[in-house]
Amino acid sequence: MKSLDVKVWGVRKRNTKKQSYDVRWTVAGNVFSEQFRTKGLADHYRSKLLRAAHAGEEFDTVTGLPDSMVEKAPSVTWYDFALRYLAMKWPHAAPNTRDGINESLTAVTLALLDERPGRPADELLRKALRNWAFVLPGPADRELPTEIANALHWVARASRPLSDLADAAVARAVLDSFKLKLDGTAAAAETVRRKRRTLVNAMHYAVDLGEFKENPITVIRWKKPKVVKEVDPRVVANPEQARSLLAAVSYVGGYKRARGRRLVGLFACMYYGALRPAEAVGLTEADLKLPEQGWGTAVLNRTRPSVGKRWTDSGETHDDRGLKNRPVEEVRLVPIPPQLVAILREHLATFGTAADGRLFTNERGGVVGSSTYYRVWQEARMLALPPAVVISPLAARPYDLRHSALSTWLNAGVDPTEVAERAGNSVEVLLSRYAKCIDGRQEIVNRKIEQLLREYE
Repeated sequence: MKSLDVKVWGVRKRNTKKQSYDVRWTVAGNVFSEQFRTKGLADHYRSKLLRAAHAGEEFDTVTGLPDSMVEKAPSVTWYDFALRYLAMKWPHAAPNTRDGINESLTAVTLALLDERPGRPADELLRKALRNWAFVLPGPADRELPTEIANALHWVARASRPLSDLADAAVARAVLDSFKLKLDGTAAAAETVRRKRRTLVNAMHYAVDLGEFKENPITVIRWKKPKVVKEVDPRVVANPEQARSLLAAVSYVGGYKRARGRRLVGLFACMYYGALRPAEAVGLTEADLKLPEQGWGTAVLNRTRPSVGKRWTDSGETHDDRGLKNRPVEEVRLVPIPPQLVAILREHLATFGTAADGRLFTNERGGVVGSSTYYRVWQEARMLALPPAVVISPLAARPYDLRHSALSTWLNAGVDPTEVAERAGNSVEVLLSRYAKCIDGRQEIVNRKIEQLLREYE
């Protein structure tokens, strides 16, 4: 309602036992009033109404107040929104995805804190956010240690409004913060892209909630770091090197303790069958067909990735889930060569299986953790490779055995469609990742060019 329809009356003292003063005014014929303890407060309120009327502000016919005096609902903070986003994503996210979301929300929260008195140490802030705030059940649903509760209380008060991300300078500063690790060195390109992905997805959710009209992150011209998707050919072991490494694994930890011997088959699955580590860890005897001679088969349907107790619904260190990038309960048939068949038959004869049928266990009979097989692999490299090669990238990680397997198959001339099917990849991903690992292509192309040129001489 326009200010010309507003009439502000004077301050009137009320005739009551308790002294008070009224300010009365009308908007479009409707009478409104407010009561104050002192005449000074009443005069101040009346002056605000008069200034708004003289400035031509609109007055609301329901509340009787001008726009400048209407108490607006406090803006939602980034921290409050992040907790809502986490609660929405968590139930449907895989454990590793939960860990990534947690890491990303922590990074954004730290970048969107105002300077306020009493700031806790950065290490305590990260601990409170990583271990307590962005994990379900959330901080409101469980008892917190005093220092954690105090730290999160400070975060809640210091967190900037979610709407600040509509400012391109603020959003860009948050994105730039992803590029640095805690020690100030450059973060890995994949880490930066993963954090940005989470922020973009969170802002899509904010758009759904009506907090923004459009995603404020996607409109920013920000150069994403390039991620190297191709496999480094230097990590690929040839068949002779792979056999030496597998033999060396059997010597790790001594014969009786068998710390390495019980894992020879695990690494052999990665090399001869191109299994991912989590697929090999989850392999059971029922998944295998191991004839006395010739090729066998492995029917893969489960993986056991090592992710940490905080991220799994079961509270166990290892998740139990289906194959990567495939619908639940879908299987993948992998033919396995006689060399791997013989290794697995020997493993079953020597070590048997766990109670649930798993082939590979740690020394206590539990699920083999990634840290366990990684340490064994590093010791095996020291035994199998010359010092100059040990410090090279050659088969530096157990996963490089899978790279070696797929590179070997492609170089042998196996149809990429068949290789992709066995590996559980698309042909496009397979060829783009292993383009630099396929030997002999340049020589073939050179011969074709040379032949063409000779025809015109």
